[in-house]
Amino acid sequence: MRIAVLSDIHGNLDAFQEVLQDMDRFRVDQVICLGDMIGYGPEPEETIRLIQERTIPCVMGNHEMAVVKPQLQAWFNPQARESIQKTQTLLSAKTLLYIHGLPNSRITDEFRFVHGCPPNSPFIYLYQLPEIRLMEILQKSAEWIIFVGHTHNLKLIRFDGQSIIQTPLRQGISVLSDQDRYIVNAGSVGQPRDGNNTAKYVIVDTQANSLEVRFVPYDIAAVCRKIMEAGFPKSHAERLW
Repeated sequence: MRIAVLSDIHGNLDAFQEVLQDMDRFRVDQVICLGDMIGYGPEPEETIRLIQERTIPCVMGNHEMAVVKPQLQAWFNPQARESIQKTQTLLSAKTLLYIHGLPNSRITDEFRFVHGCPPNSPFIYLYQLPEIRLMEILQKSAEWIIFVGHTHNLKLIRFDGQSIIQTPLRQGISVLSDQDRYIVNAGSVGQPRDGNNTAKYVIVDTQANSLEVRFVPYDIAAVCRKIMEAGFPKSHAERLW
C-alpha cells in the first residue's frame, strides 16, 4: 500500500495543485492531510474545496482550530492572527461547517496522523518535547509510524526500543525498519521552512518499508502576487522565497 501524506498547505492553492499532479504519477492508494489547510495563503476556500473534491481525509490543524475557537487566536503572533482573521472572511458557511467537523487525529492501519504532537494535539510542537517524552510516546504507540506537520520542517524520529534517533529527512527514499517505531514530520506543501522553497510531501510504501520525500516546484511569484492582492501581510509572501 502506498500512502501520500501532506501537511500545512496554508491556502497555497498553486503549490497544492502541483503536489497533486506529482502525486497522481505514483498511483497512491490513499492521501491524508495533516491540517493547516488555511492561514497565510490567499486561497483558503479553494484549497479546502479541492481537498473535498479529492475526498482527502484531514485532521484539525492549529489554524483550523483558531477558526473553530476564536479565543485561541491570542496564542498566535500578531501577523498570524491578522492572517487568520483575514482568512475567516474568505471562507464560506459550508467550509466553516466542514472545518468544525475535523477530528484532532486519525488512525489508519499502522499509522496515526496528527497535526502537532501525538496523540491528538494541533498546537504542541515536537521540538518542545524532551527525548524522554518522545520515547514514552513511541513506547506506548500501537502504530508503526506517527505522521505530524506543524513545524514546516521535514524530520525523522526513530525509536529502536532503547534510544531516540533524530535526523533531518532528505529528498529521496529512506528505508524503514518494521521493528522500530517512527515519527515522521511531512514538512509543508504551502510554506516550507527548511531552506528549500519547493513544496514538500511524503509517500510511505508498506510493502517496500520505505519513505519517499518529494520536492515539487511551483510558481512562487504568482502566489506572492495573490497574497499581496488579497490583503495578507507582506511577510507571508516574502517567507515563501
